[in-house]
Amino acid sequence: MSKITGFLEQPRVKEKYQPVDARLKNYAEFVLPLAGDSAQKQAVRCMDCGIPFCNNGCPVNNIIPDFNNLVYENDWLSAIETLHSTNNFPEFTGRICPAPCEAACTLNINDDPVGIKSIELAIIERAWQEGWVRPQPPQVKTGKTVAVIGSGPAGLAAAQQLARAGHAVTVFEKNDRVGGLLRYGIPDFKMEKHHIDRRVEQMEAEGVTFRTGVLVGAWDKKSTVTNLAKQTVTPEELRAEFDAVLLSGGAEQPRDLPVPGRELDGVHFAMEFLPGQNRVNAGDKLKKQLRAGGKHVVVIGGGDTGSDCVGTSNRHGAAGVTQFEVMPQPPEHENKPLVWPYWPLKLRTSSSHEEGVTREFAIATKEFVGKGGKLTGVKTVRIELVDGHLKEIEGSEEIHPAELVLLAMGFVSPVGSVIDAFGIHKDTRGNALAGTEEEGGYVTNLPGVFAAGDMRRGQSLVVWAIREGRQAARAMDQYLMGTSVLPR
Repeated sequence: MSKITGFLEQPRVKEKYQPVDARLKNYAEFVLPLAGDSAQKQAVRCMDCGIPFCNNGCPVNNIIPDFNNLVYENDWLSAIETLHSTNNFPEFTGRICPAPCEAACTLNINDDPVGIKSIELAIIERAWQEGWVRPQPPQVKTGKTVAVIGSGPAGLAAAQQLARAGHAVTVFEKNDRVGGLLRYGIPDFKMEKHHIDRRVEQMEAEGVTFRTGVLVGAWDKKSTVTNLAKQTVTPEELRAEFDAVLLSGGAEQPRDLPVPGRELDGVHFAMEFLPGQNRVNAGDKLKKQLRAGGKHVVVIGGGDTGSDCVGTSNRHGAAGVTQFEVMPQPPEHENKPLVWPYWPLKLRTSSSHEEGVTREFAIATKEFVGKGGKLTGVKTVRIELVDGHLKEIEGSEEIHPAELVLLAMGFVSPVGSVIDAFGIHKDTRGNALAGTEEEGGYVTNLPGVFAAGDMRRGQSLVVWAIREGRQAARAMDQYLMGTSVLPR
């Protein structure tokens, strides 16, 4: 235990942000990580509980009290070794994870929780700075070959684990750069992409081969999902060439809003909007980038993707941004005795919201209105929750001016063409059907073909993707070798 009375003596130390007017001028990260001494002051608040609920609140089961104590003792090398033992990419989760571990923190019952996420980020940033993050190539090669389809967090985590187990791993990515939704779904102001690039360099030194611009299976030409592939391979070719295959693509099929006027010019999915800016930031020249500059923007959907659209629109110089959420506004503070240690429903205000947005709750879209085929507004109606059902309020219809609508209502499933091309059974939500049992988990109905991450569980968090990638790697190692020393 670091200091038994630390949580009584030290208030929570939060990361600071650059001022709004400064950060809106670019797409760079604006969160200022905790310095070493600040992280140590934060770590001292950890009580090293007899039952550390934070461990179970974290999908990868980070050993949180241990690395908190190591930071307090100034043993940063041991801290990163402890953190890496459960999480391949803490620089990703330290930036974009919503931190369910903090919601489960025992201190959160009646105080501010330990800033676990900020400590995690401080540890990995110190490790990169000191040169402690090095390639870990296997001492012995197994002679087995593995194909990983999708280079998001699930695919990257699985590929790294399998390579370190001695297998020859090839990662296939349909787009032109590695990272999946980390690369083209997460705005750069939340996570700059050089964090992905340096991990790719590490993995290449560990023996992983990356093949970008390669599509596996067929593709629906009507799809709005980003696809920059210049080459196609078939599932039959992969199964013939590799001893095992992992499907680890993201849930990219967006939820649509089929109301009158949906066909108007100006109504787009969020993932038609966000990837374009990331590509421009990376140096690509786009002929028709979808931009919000000078427009009244309506974002439909109150989650993280909607928040990302708000932040990007403001950086484009939008005339105004309004965000719709169909559910009533949640309470500003949760009832902790009722919901702890679970993830609470409460009003969450992101850094993008703080940059400028009008938030509308309990509102539904009735129609997109326009003139000459172009969007001019959104017709809405107010709703209320009655006996568990949403009911329209008579006489509450109004029209909001809009030249750009971004649909950010979540994702229904992975792109089905890859799953269908393999002939893999699906669950009721359109995901690849596979279990998570320790013996025989993550395998589909096809021997040697596995599924993990969004491809198996549907839209979820980066930290869940990393967990599934690691567990799938162990299952595949067991399949290939009969046993495995990889952690689950």
